[in-house]
Amino acid sequence: PLATSFEGRHGSVRYWVKAELHRPWLLPVKLKKEFTVFEHIDINTPSLLSPQAGTKEKTLCCWFCTSGPISLSAKIERKGYTPGESIQIFAEIENCSSRMVVPKATIYQTQAFYAKGKMKEVKQLVANLRGESLSSGKTETWNGKQLKIPPVSPSILDCSIIRVEYSLMVYVDIPGAMDLFLNLPLVIGTIPLHPFGSRTSSVSSQGSMNTNWLGLTLPERPEAPPSYAEVVTEENRQSSIAPIAAFDDFESVLQGPLFAYIQEFRFLPPPLYSEV
Repeated sequence: PLATSFEGRHGSVRYWVKAELHRPWLLPVKLKKEFTVFEHIDINTPSLLSPQAGTKEKTLCCWFCTSGPISLSAKIERKGYTPGESIQIFAEIENCSSRMVVPKATIYQTQAFYAKGKMKEVKQLVANLRGESLSSGKTETWNGKQLKIPPVSPSILDCSIIRVEYSLMVYVDIPGAMDLFLNLPLVIGTIPLHPFGSRTSSVSSQGSMNTNWLGLTLPERPEAPPSYAEVVTEENRQSSIAPIAAFDDFESVLQGPLFAYIQEFRFLPPPLYSEV
């Protein structure tokens, strides 16, 4: 597959088509037109629907004095998102140290460029949020704190020269010390979440759609459809295979709603092998 079009600081992925018309005794006519390619990433795949979580703890030291620990736990519902969605962050930050700390969250884009056996990396801030300052002995809980993903390029994971990755960093800003942070990997896709599993072959699912309803909780397992015996009674089955009288005037029948006549045969079972 072709890599997604991308413009970076140290490299780019571009596509264009060139046409040339040769005419006798005249100069050729040349035309060059650029176009954009998107490699579709369906976030409904199981690996991108799995939750991401982590826990870390840090104890601050100053010379021979040791203060209490600072603990951080964070979780997001899935790994895959699309631009325009909001990531719901569930976190708990406990400050048992003697310092004032501030919990924060940031989405980073990491661009990696490979050429001639060397690699250059660029890290850019995409979106961030800030929590309330925590004094000593305080705890803050985020119950689905939202961080919206702006319009960004989708992840590029299968290109040999450019790689674009995303991550959510939930961290505690500690003045005068190294921050305590958790990195949760993200994949920015092109096909948004829907409640009935993956439909990568559907052209309609690859187009843009309204993502305001994506906060719904997905069922763990879809309910199985009822069996044929549960739906069709013996009386319905016998009536559906009974011989049907021929209509004298078929045109008069079609004057009514056709659906009323289709309903009679909706429980018709498939024919037996001997009948065929």
